[in-house]
This record gives sequence, structure tokens and C-alpha cells, in this order.
Amino acid sequence: MALLTQKQIEAMGFAAVGKDIRISDRASFYGCSRISLGNHVRIDDFCILSSGTDGITIGSHIHIAAYTSLIGSGKINLQDYCGLSSRVSIYSSSDDYSGEFMTNPMVPAEYTNVTHAPVTIGRHVIIGSGSIVLPGVTLHEGVAIGALSLVSRDCAAFGIYAGRPAKRVKERSRQLLKYEARLQNMLSPQS
Repeated sequence: MALLTQKQIEAMGFAAVGKDIRISDRASFYGCSRISLGNHVRIDDFCILSSGTDGITIGSHIHIAAYTSLIGSGKINLQDYCGLSSRVSIYSSSDDYSGEFMTNPMVPAEYTNVTHAPVTIGRHVIIGSGSIVLPGVTLHEGVAIGALSLVSRDCAAFGIYAGRPAKRVKERSRQLLKYEARLQNMLSPQS
């Protein structure tokens, strides 16, 4: 994976760019002026980040694996320590599939009924390969989503969810919070 240089990243016109940003030269970005990147962010090959009106905010210590997409007009917020496995799709906009309206962005808006709603991916959330997150969903802190899941409703903190639709299958350990505290202590400047 060839990475963009810091100078190339800054020239893209992001709303904010932190330090230690690793972006593949094969990733695609739309609406960069509405996308903010924290520190220690890696975005792999063939990812698509398409920011609508409300923008995309990516926190710190985040990995977005190959072929992942973040798309929609609603706000998409990835909080610190998130991991998105390959081929994850996060949508903050969705067409009305009922047949009561027309669909697709090439049809004038007055004939469609697109839903736009924010998506929040909480701290320490991991989403398994091939999973889909729909508009209006919040994945609270520490949630783990199993591969190939369809997430259409909020997920409560520190649960492991899987399936289509995703359902809570068990509790997730909070041990990772101890490692976060150690990492933060190591990264904090010594007085």
C-alpha cells in the first residue's frame, strides 16, 4: 500500500488533519472540507469517504480497512479507538425502498424520500468485515459487531452483536479500558 505524504494530505483540503495520518493513495475522498481527521489514523486501499452536508469526523487511533465506505448527508462520527474491518459500509443516508417513491440520486429530490440521519460509532467499537450500518444508528462504547451483520438499531455499550438484523449475543470484556489508560499514560508528556 503506497501512502500519501503529509504534504499531499494537507493539500486535499480536509477540515482538520492530526498527526501520524496514513492514507493510501488508492483511497477516494469527496467533500474533504467537511472531513476531520484526528491523530494516528490509517485509511487503507479502495476506501471511499463521501461527506455530505453534515460531515465526517474521525477521532484518534482509528483504522479503516480496505474497501470500507462512509457515505451520506447525515453526520458520521467515529470516536477514538475504532476499528472498521474490510468492506464495512456505513450509511447516513438511504433511499425509501417501499416503492411509494422513486430512488437514486439521478432522480429529482421531490420524487424521492431519502432518509438522512447521523451515525455515531463510539469509542473502542470494532465492526467486522462485510457489515452494514444504517442511518440513525449509534454504536455505544465498546460494542463489537460480528462479520456480515446488518445494524439497523442502536447497540448498547460493551455488547457483542451479530446477525441480520444484528442482535446482542453476549457481553464484551472491558479489559481494553485498562490498556487505553496505559497507552494514554505513555503518550502523555512527562512533567
